[in-house]
Parts: sequence; C-alpha cells; structure tokens
Amino acid sequence: MRFDRDKYDAVLFDLDGVLTQTAKLHGAAWKEMFDRYLRERAARTGEPFREFTPEDYKNFVDGKLRQDGVRGFLESRGIHLPAGAPDDPPDRETIYGLGNRKNELVLELIRTKGVEVYESSVEWARHLHQTGVKSAVVSASKNCEEVLKVARIGDLFDRRIDGVVAARLGLKGKPAPDTFLEAARELGVDPKRAVVIEDAISGVEAGVAGGFSLVIGVDRKGDAESLRAAGAHIVVPDLADLGE
Repeated sequence: MRFDRDKYDAVLFDLDGVLTQTAKLHGAAWKEMFDRYLRERAARTGEPFREFTPEDYKNFVDGKLRQDGVRGFLESRGIHLPAGAPDDPPDRETIYGLGNRKNELVLELIRTKGVEVYESSVEWARHLHQTGVKSAVVSASKNCEEVLKVARIGDLFDRRIDGVVAARLGLKGKPAPDTFLEAARELGVDPKRAVVIEDAISGVEAGVAGGFSLVIGVDRKGDAESLRAAGAHIVVPDLADLGE
C-alpha cells in the first residue's frame, strides 16, 4: 500500500492475526482451557458439557484483554466467578486464575511451535520503519513483547501498547479505544491522522470509537461483513491486497 504522508502520520498494528499467526495458537489454548474447565465443572455440578466453539472465540475472546475474555465467555454460559487477583495460580477457580491457566498453555505453544508472521504485513511495517513513518503495536496480549522477540520484529515499531501496559496504566481493553489512543498519544500524533489495522471485531470497534481516520479490517476468518458492520472503512483478506 502506498502510504499517503499528506493524510496520515502513523500506523497502529494489532499483533495476533495482523502481524503474526499466533491467533491460531491463542484459539487452541483458549479451547483447551475452557473445555477442560467446563468438563470439570460438569462432572462436579451435573451441568451439561457444552464445548468452547470458534463462534465463542470470535464473539467473546478475540482481541480482548484476557480477563475480559474469560468473564465474557463464562457469563454467556450463565457462569459467574469471582475476579480473584492478577497473580492467582492457574488452578484457582477465578477469572484471573482461568486466564493464567490459558496463558501457561499459550506460552508453551509459542515456545514449542514458534511464531509465524504474515509476510505482507511485516514487509509493510519494515517499509514504514525504513522511511521514518511512526508505528506501534497495540495488542491485548500480555505476551506481546515475547511474541515480537520470538518473531524478531520488535525493532520495527516505535511503541508497544499491550496487556502489560494497559494493566499498568489502568486502560480499558478493546472494544474501548483506550489502548489505541494511548499509542497515538505516545507517538505524538492526532488519531485523525493515524491508521488502525485490525483483524478482530472488537479491535475495529475500538479504532472507530477512537476517531481514527482510517480503520482497516483484515479478514483472516471469513468475517468481512462483520468487520464492515463494526465500522471498518476498508476490509481486505491480506495487506498485500491493498496494492502498491
């Protein structure tokens, strides 16, 4: 894509599903964690077991802070757990405990399977970096720094606003625009002159809510209409489809 410096000053990239193919690792970890918990709960309470589905991932988890994903999915099943504390052990039946259980699973997958990138996205990020255009990674993941390190692309971005930063600053997760707005603030750019690139519905909603001038939806899962309905100005299967 030709970057129009007359219109835009910066690009804000989501991580999972835009730059890296870790979304499938996250999906597998979420499913393993939730299915194991739901089976344990069914055995204990007599409730019927209903597995965690791809639709559940899209509707309640994708792009959101870990604790928001746990809470949202469980509440959709009528399950209400105490929040607990951020350092709850993974065997504790709390929102944070289950989130930490999922985190252990995904870290193991990242370390054993590695991180694949979307080459067209990385090529564009590299071009922006080489030509002096400001950029940031904006992710709900608390593992963002490690993923960037494993993928060897962290040096392409001027700022990283992730789950760790969001927790430290008390920022709300997507679909709230807080993390994108913080990235724009740290880059010193007006949201009206910045581009957001997202593959998650919640991320697109966050970009629109933040008043960013261009929100690009990357359709990795056959959700083009949902991304448009969420407010994406452009929807493409891959950043290579934006053209030169």
